Amino acid sequence: MDFLTKHWLDIVTTVLGLAYILFEYRASVWMWFVGFLMQTLGIVLYYQKGLYADCGMEFYYLSMTVYGYWRWVHGSSEKKELKIRHFPRKLLLPWIGVILAVWGVIYWLLITFTNSNVPIADSFTTALSIVGIWALAHKYLEQWFIWIAVDVVTCALYFYKEIPFKASLYALYVIIAIFGYFKWRKMIQNH
Repeated sequence: MDFLTKHWLDIVTTVLGLAYILFEYRASVWMWFVGFLMQTLGIVLYYQKGLYADCGMEFYYLSMTVYGYWRWVHGSSEKKELKIRHFPRKLLLPWIGVILAVWGVIYWLLITFTNSNVPIADSFTTALSIVGIWALAHKYLEQWFIWIAVDVVTCALYFYKEIPFKASLYALYVIIAIFGYFKWRKMIQNH
């Protein structure tokens, strides 16, 4: 019972995270509703565990869930549901620059203003996730590659920070993201 009391937030956000990734795999708009609840609880969990960049990221995710939902439902030029598409090549270098800049800024903030003992990994996953959620909101196929990188690093980070359920979820995310990429690629071909 003490174990459940200690890890209840980890368990609840893990269950929500599993529902989230399954809705994402299916390209279902329900993903955004589940994500909003998961991120709200994630703010508390990450703050308690000293993952300050992840905690701050949840606020960004909350705003992106609203934007992503709107974009998926109303965001195309024809005012129809947004279709899965490829990440524009012209955005690749600018977004790599954004990732590196944000990574550097978040790293500096963590080493300057917090007691984080994982500033490199925490800032890396946060910077990459900023682009990942944006790419997901635009329904870019290649967002899955971003999430694979985030999920691998986050899995290791969460095991290190003793968040075992979320860490296990991120290990599962890696597998689902690989399958999700192939499913979305097939969905593009069927459009």
